[in-house]
Amino acid sequence: MNKASQGIPMGTAYAVWTGIGAAGTVIVGMIFFKEPTDFWRLFFIATLILSVAGLKFVAN
Repeated sequence: MNKASQGIPMGTAYAVWTGIGAAGTVIVGMIFFKEPTDFWRLFFIATLILSVAGLKFVAN
């Protein structure tokens, strides 16, 4: 995160960092711990990932 915050604003770096962690945790839970994978859960995970990517693209 330290390296990322040198190129983009700190708020954006933190949002990207936590978004990737949250999405990764949910995806690992669905794959390894057989948590439910219904439409809405996948929809909101995709929305989170797209929002994080959007923040990174508009940061500069």
